[in-house]
Amino acid sequence: MHFTRAPRIPPNPSLSFLKFCLFTIFLIVVHTQPGLADTIYRSTDPHGRTLYSDIPTPTAKPLQLAAQPARSKYRVARVIDGDTVVLENNKRVRLLGVNAPEIENRFRPAEPGGIEAKKWLQGKLQGRSVYLEHDRQTQDHYKRMLAHLYLADGEHINLSLVEKGLAVVTLISPNLLHANTLIKAQQRAEAKKLGVWSMKQYQPRQLVKLTEKPFGWQRYRVKVTALKRNRRFSRLIIGKNIDLTIANQDLALFPRLETYLNKPLEVRGWVSRKKNHFSIRIQHPSALILY
Repeated sequence: MHFTRAPRIPPNPSLSFLKFCLFTIFLIVVHTQPGLADTIYRSTDPHGRTLYSDIPTPTAKPLQLAAQPARSKYRVARVIDGDTVVLENNKRVRLLGVNAPEIENRFRPAEPGGIEAKKWLQGKLQGRSVYLEHDRQTQDHYKRMLAHLYLADGEHINLSLVEKGLAVVTLISPNLLHANTLIKAQQRAEAKKLGVWSMKQYQPRQLVKLTEKPFGWQRYRVKVTALKRNRRFSRLIIGKNIDLTIANQDLALFPRLETYLNKPLEVRGWVSRKKNHFSIRIQHPSALILY
């Protein structure tokens, strides 16, 4: 498809505005319709006319149109904890890609850093308008909305929590939007020992065997001694009664599992228990750090 801009003529405000509108509509249509090109090419023909097309030519220069996920605006009514808020429409929103320490409730005690994360989020969001950016899944099994939150000035709240050490990166496929940005921010916060990274409760501990299920997010130093696979899961054996479990549908995200064999490794996550066997579910390679 081609749009042609006529040779220069004496200024005509109405005509210039019309041309601007037509070209803007053209860019929007090409950019937003499925199956159409993400790149528009601009060139000049022998008569001096400017041409716009989605078909490249030897003299055309590309105009890159970066995809921008749709964002919706809401007001935050209240903050539940460091990674969950309630909107003015009474919908709960769970922040994607991050996990803040828990605050106290009737089911569990508070975790170190939980109050700090909640207070920071309250100061940022309570009563303010935010923009929600969704990923592949728009809600979780608790019917909470899943989103990245932004302020009007562009601040990415999920990212800020990680940068300040108020939350840790927790990536779950298929919601991997901004994954690399979050991981790099966490590496910087950890290197500077900010927030949870300075707290003794979150320092890595050697793990060989468990007798009780620990509460909350953990960091362990382990060594994978064997691999086991079945139809649904791959298991990295790290002790007599404990393994790291990866769903086979997530294996494409990981290097070959043999990469982890017999090497010192830090694992990050939550421990589950079934009778006398313990397991840590690993859903993204960012939860496994090779030393």
